[in-house]
Amino acid sequence: MRDFLMALQKCGRSRPSKPKGISLMKKDIEKVRNIGISAHIDSGKTTLTERILYFTKRIHAIHDVKGKDGVGATMDSMELEKERGITIASAATYCEWRGHEVNIIDTPGHVDFTIEVERSLRVLDGAVLVLCAVGGVQSQSITVDQQMKRYKVPCVAFVNKCDRSGANPLRVMDQLKEKLGHNAVAMQLPIGLEADFEGIVDLVSMKALFFDGANGEEVLVEQIPEHLESEALAKRDELIDAATMFSDSLTEAVLEEQEISEEMILRAVRRGVLARELTPVFIGSAYKNKGVQPLLDGVTRLLPCPQDISNKALDMQNEEAPVVLETDSQKPLVALAFKLEDGAYGQLTYIRVYQGSLAKGDTIINIRTGKKVKVGRLVRMHADQMEDIKDIPAGYIGALFGIDCASGDTFAAPGLELTMTSMYVPDPVISLAIAPKDHKSEINMSKALTRFTKEDPTFRVHTNDETGDTIISGMGELHLEVYIERMLREYSAQVIPGMPRVAYRETITRRAEFDYIHKKQTGGAGQYGRVAGYLEPVNDEEFVFDNRVVGGAIPTQFISACEKGFKACLAKGPKMEFPVTGIKIEINDGASHAVDSSEMAFQAAARGAFLQAYAKAGPVIHEPIMKVVVESPSEFQGSVMGSLNQRRGMIVGSQDEGVLCVIESQVPLAEMFGYSTVLRSLTQGQAQFTMEFATYKQVPQSIAEELVKKAAEEKKNVA
Repeated sequence: MRDFLMALQKCGRSRPSKPKGISLMKKDIEKVRNIGISAHIDSGKTTLTERILYFTKRIHAIHDVKGKDGVGATMDSMELEKERGITIASAATYCEWRGHEVNIIDTPGHVDFTIEVERSLRVLDGAVLVLCAVGGVQSQSITVDQQMKRYKVPCVAFVNKCDRSGANPLRVMDQLKEKLGHNAVAMQLPIGLEADFEGIVDLVSMKALFFDGANGEEVLVEQIPEHLESEALAKRDELIDAATMFSDSLTEAVLEEQEISEEMILRAVRRGVLARELTPVFIGSAYKNKGVQPLLDGVTRLLPCPQDISNKALDMQNEEAPVVLETDSQKPLVALAFKLEDGAYGQLTYIRVYQGSLAKGDTIINIRTGKKVKVGRLVRMHADQMEDIKDIPAGYIGALFGIDCASGDTFAAPGLELTMTSMYVPDPVISLAIAPKDHKSEINMSKALTRFTKEDPTFRVHTNDETGDTIISGMGELHLEVYIERMLREYSAQVIPGMPRVAYRETITRRAEFDYIHKKQTGGAGQYGRVAGYLEPVNDEEFVFDNRVVGGAIPTQFISACEKGFKACLAKGPKMEFPVTGIKIEINDGASHAVDSSEMAFQAAARGAFLQAYAKAGPVIHEPIMKVVVESPSEFQGSVMGSLNQRRGMIVGSQDEGVLCVIESQVPLAEMFGYSTVLRSLTQGQAQFTMEFATYKQVPQSIAEELVKKAAEEKKNVA
């Protein structure tokens, strides 16, 4: 090899030099925006991101989602995403607009991929909530809004699809106020709607904006059309009135009837946005290239820079006391790994630096494992392409190569024991047994499952002890379907899916006493332990253990063994072997033996006591109930309601929104398998539904009997 390289050099060539990478340290942090684009399914998130990239000269041609050219949108880089026309994994990119650097994460809309939205909002400073001008605030918009509240993410709203028939941005603004409780104010008015949508009126500058050129890249500024002047003045007054709450100088200018500058309005609105007490609403049509540039102006002028947001870490050396992090590149490093991907060059870890800076060759510590890690290659992502960089300063999002870690790990400089609070991970609601077709598929399937569980915390895998089946669990049918498809495409693993399984739970309905003695005599020291007390149902918590033993009836060192014994019984309930939840156990008496009592004896006594009392406590099975929202043309309302009632559904409400009827209901998950096919055939393919977990409720007696019967048959088959 050495001789070969020397020969190459003699020929006048040398080794290819590695790209040195650019440095981000010299950039002005106040001109950085980390934003996410979130919305309900098919509101136009990916289309909007595509247009933003085009207008900021990041890409030079526009490709549509489900486009006829077969290329697909830039941010939907996975083959599966291009085929289905949906976003499955959140994708990161960056662009520049008027001297500001904008880091964007495009997120999925389907509730099955909710973890992608959750982890993106965890690390972003601001967000654009995209709403459809026809559909308005839909079920997934509500979920996304709750996620923004959880992480206190300031946002601006963008009412998209104003060119569609039935578009009504003012109705969407009212829904923002009523359904989401936002203090929504219009920043713009539409000039025409539906097919006549021509441009927008900017209420801050009081000018009409039209979008000219082949792809709307030329913004023409003109006078407001006469027929809209009075409405524009009225809406501008509303905007100024809302903004005065956040600026004394603006209030004074209004009271003294002085001239109000654009800068004063924008400064006041920005304060309201940062406090999450004001939501400016922009309008447009991303597909028709209208209204995207003013939205970008709004993002750079109104959404926070990393310094505007207060981020806290927990000090592990000081009883997890909160520590405020500073967006300062000179301070010691604190960064959060929020997403993992297995790329062609090994594991790619997306990271957000909150404090300090990360440079090539640095040694950092993974707080969860305590291991030292050396930083190799640093990159910035643009969908599935990457650019080498030298460093990631505070406030930036980048990616690392070849570092072994889990999603949600904190990295810090040596000597720091700070950890970021992890993100909220919802529990899976649906399970499916899968089996490989052949030996080769079995090896590849295990590789795929290892990778997917590491990347996605809502995707779980376990083996059924009795049947030996591999069970995968996730957030919905689509979630599991996509992973099975990815196993085939990315790992050539052919798997045979079984019937979906529902995550049932067991609980008790009444109080039951127990008094149990565990006695076992063998050669030498035996086992002895007595526990007495009661079980009772509890609503809000999964398991409560209350120790009311007095006078040392059970020695203190054995109390934890009792709790351990009771906890061990909860994983598999005695009735149907489903997990037991909503139970309170109180122990108030017991007895021990000076020689024969041990931790093991009291664990066994606790298990015996649990089994003794559980049968008397009226055990029942609970099933997951889903919130199902169906959007259907009004003429199919009766058939849709009938189909939900057939599935033991309870209709919560229905309302007409233009030509559509929105039906809200609560339906058991067990009845929802294959519903999408049924709904399509009922409504000639015009209706769509979304489904998310709502609560657990008791299973009717007839269904419970069927479950018992089915479980008995399965046991018989295994035997």
